[in-house]
Amino acid sequence: MSAFRSGFVGLLGRPNVGKSTLLNRLCGEKLAIISSKPQTTRNRILGVLHRPGSQIVFLDTPGMHETDRAINRYMQQVIAKVASDVDIVVYMVDATRSHGREDALTLSMMPEDATVPVLLVVNKADLAQAGQAEARVELLKGLYDFRETFIISAKTGAGLEKLLEGITALLPEGHPYFPEDMVTDQPLGFRLGEIVREKLFDMTKEEIPYSTAVVVEDISARSDGLVEVGATVYVEKESQKGIVIGKKGSMLQKIGSEARSEMESQLGRKVYLRLWVKVKKGWTDREGLLRQMGYE
Repeated sequence: MSAFRSGFVGLLGRPNVGKSTLLNRLCGEKLAIISSKPQTTRNRILGVLHRPGSQIVFLDTPGMHETDRAINRYMQQVIAKVASDVDIVVYMVDATRSHGREDALTLSMMPEDATVPVLLVVNKADLAQAGQAEARVELLKGLYDFRETFIISAKTGAGLEKLLEGITALLPEGHPYFPEDMVTDQPLGFRLGEIVREKLFDMTKEEIPYSTAVVVEDISARSDGLVEVGATVYVEKESQKGIVIGKKGSMLQKIGSEARSEMESQLGRKVYLRLWVKVKKGWTDREGLLRQMGYE
């Protein structure tokens, strides 16, 4: 009987290469919110994949985004910590885009320890033109000594089984880190807050998504069977508050309705969602306020 294999796998790459889509598909559950806008993922998101004879613990990371605001420095620290702590690193790129500054910055954070395997994963093969994904592989193989390369589509599932087989073969022998019924370590409040933030990203424009944070203040079971969730949406300016609330509260009502529907789907129970909008001036560039928002 072969030995059990387990370990931690970091997913690194520029914004919008599909890291969160890959995490959700592999784990069979929506663990990370999805948006086409940068900064959607701000924290390290853990997802556990249980397979016969192995357990793979994936760590999704923020996309590498080069600005000097405190929140971006925080996200870069998250990326660096994951890159230094895992057993395997997956460096993920978009087959449809050329090698850019943010790709190069992420590549510069690959482990210096040659004993940590780094896998090149070229995603969005379903959207690429003929030969485009292969060309990305050839270019990147000249920039870094990857242990293996894979061409996949996280959206359709193409190439994922081969990727999982490659990862499993490189995992160290060991024991399960998490029980079989556990898929993530994220607290319920964090996951519910992320749902609200995803709807904000989807429904607002320009600088609004990047200036918002969501903190779930309370979750309680009511006597009528509903789950009551109270959350605060923080913005940086008074003008942003007005946009998030909308005319006669229309935008906040729309955000709340969409978020409540998804919360009910995840919890399997009806939800009463209360949302407030408050201003915390300049919170994205003030480390003390970042900690208050949960970015430790």
